[in-house]
Amino acid sequence: MNILRLGSALALSVLIALASCGGGGGGGGIGGTGAQGTLRLAVTDAPSCGYDAVNITIEKVRVHQRIDAVDSDAGWSDIVLSPARRIDLLTLSNGVLQELGQTVLPAGKYTQLRLVLAANGTAMPPPNSVIPTGAAETALTTPSAQQSGIKLNADIDVASGQVADFVLDFDACKSVVKRGNSGQYNLKPVINVIPRLSDAGMRVVGYVDVSIAGSAALVSLQRNGVPVKSTSPDASGQFVLYPVPAGTYDLVVTSSGHVTAVMTGIPVVLTGYTYVSSSAVAIAPPAAASAPRAVTGTVTPPTATVRALQTLTGGPTIETAWAPVDALTGAFALSLPIQAPVRAVYAANPAALVFAPDAGAAGKYTVEAASAGALKTLPIDAGSAVPPLSFSFP
Repeated sequence: MNILRLGSALALSVLIALASCGGGGGGGGIGGTGAQGTLRLAVTDAPSCGYDAVNITIEKVRVHQRIDAVDSDAGWSDIVLSPARRIDLLTLSNGVLQELGQTVLPAGKYTQLRLVLAANGTAMPPPNSVIPTGAAETALTTPSAQQSGIKLNADIDVASGQVADFVLDFDACKSVVKRGNSGQYNLKPVINVIPRLSDAGMRVVGYVDVSIAGSAALVSLQRNGVPVKSTSPDASGQFVLYPVPAGTYDLVVTSSGHVTAVMTGIPVVLTGYTYVSSSAVAIAPPAAASAPRAVTGTVTPPTATVRALQTLTGGPTIETAWAPVDALTGAFALSLPIQAPVRAVYAANPAALVFAPDAGAAGKYTVEAASAGALKTLPIDAGSAVPPLSFSFP
């Protein structure tokens, strides 16, 4: 699933007092010195597809210095939300963060984080639920999330006397998985743990044309074909991508009925915002002259993930689409533009944005399936009908 959203959005910030549980033996801290620091956490969300709400109820967040630590081990430190917090993840987009709280704990490196959710039980509305667009609210099945918690790998350094500030970037679109025709949904969390180093930077701000602001437009910052942060623009067309680790990225804009637009070489720094476009000079992907290509298939096991990659002439490679996989049947479907993507190079304070079509990349994709660290790929040409694809992992 990185986690925030500031910018022009109204920050949903509620700081919760917490209790610290556990701590290592031998006096705690580094080498038993008793040195302590503070861990502070917030949560944010990437845009969701096909849902009006995705609710989770967080009881606590647990951290441990050992990646292999189990529940019964000493050394856990907890951020406890009392009462438990029910959050609609879809309200946390375009730079908005929900503060979870902070706790004092022994200084050191923490490599395991667990997000513990409330049990659904018979409560109404369910603590954890999804509202598919046009349908009724349905409880989310959240295996293990109420007992041991959702386990995440982390790389959190807590220094003595300092505050380690991190965001849990929840990708609700990729985390909610349909279960065949049962009308039920699983929660398969996709969450990134991102350091929040500075409110002064780590942020990309821009505008897309208002004509696509309400057409399921998606804006993402990517590196080597991997989305690092994504959001949907607001009604004015503005988008805010935050927090984003310092570095250089490619901006990818996709929208129903339009070709893909890519801006390369976007710098992200800690000391200031990066503006890629303005309301007067907005990113406006051309309308597609033909309908997108429907690409379908199945993957085994159904816990695998599927996405479509497109390599522009001379690079980079970008993720153009991600396919939800049915939790029972393994079926997936992609909708891919046939026409050439357009590209431009980042320039600060541009007087105009000039995107040129990349004819060599038109309709050329690689469909990638991933399962338990293994990858399988199939090249396709969406310029003509594509037979159903099949991926199978041992």
